[in-house]
Amino acid sequence: MIKVAVIDDHEMVRKGIISYLITEPGIEVIGEASSGRGAVELVRKKKPEVVLMDLLMEDGTGIEATREILSFYPECKIIIITSFYDDEQVFPAIEAGAFSYMLKTAQAQDVVNAIKKAVKGEAVIEPKVANKMINHFRKKEKKPHDDLTERELEVLMCIGEGMTNQKISEELFIGIKTVKTHVSNILSKLNVADRTQAAIYANRNGIIKKTFF
Repeated sequence: MIKVAVIDDHEMVRKGIISYLITEPGIEVIGEASSGRGAVELVRKKKPEVVLMDLLMEDGTGIEATREILSFYPECKIIIITSFYDDEQVFPAIEAGAFSYMLKTAQAQDVVNAIKKAVKGEAVIEPKVANKMINHFRKKEKKPHDDLTERELEVLMCIGEGMTNQKISEELFIGIKTVKTHVSNILSKLNVADRTQAAIYANRNGIIKKTFF
């Protein structure tokens, strides 16, 4: 039997979910709570395998409860079931350790399936939420130095350490003309005016701390 706890501050919602789950073979509802604090206390006492967690509740949000529960019971699988899928709710919930994320518009059988998948280590993410996550990672700002070649990064590191072109030539065993070409490419790709600004960029982005040799 999969031991499940249901957390929601709306009694009608909570009772409705429980009424469906208790008819499902292989699932046992071992407790319920209406607040984040209540969720934490329930999980400490009953140790459910899966927790169905609402997000916005009084006396502790679902995000706070998720984070605290996983701090002492990391093997617990927390499935968020909420009406919200905005960035302010989605990403903090995932970062807190939520295993799956579903909306209250989901079919009852979908929730059952998510519970069964959770104990197998298979996450379920609402498509609208999955799209947000994909777009979030796609929109991550690309750094100018991401376009530098490995050799250009090596040269930039040397610039960040205050080396002259001659010193860089000796350090990397490349010709002085090649160094100048790399420096020119670096300034262009970083969109900086001179090597002083390039050195400042290297320091600010921790590039001089990288080991290339």
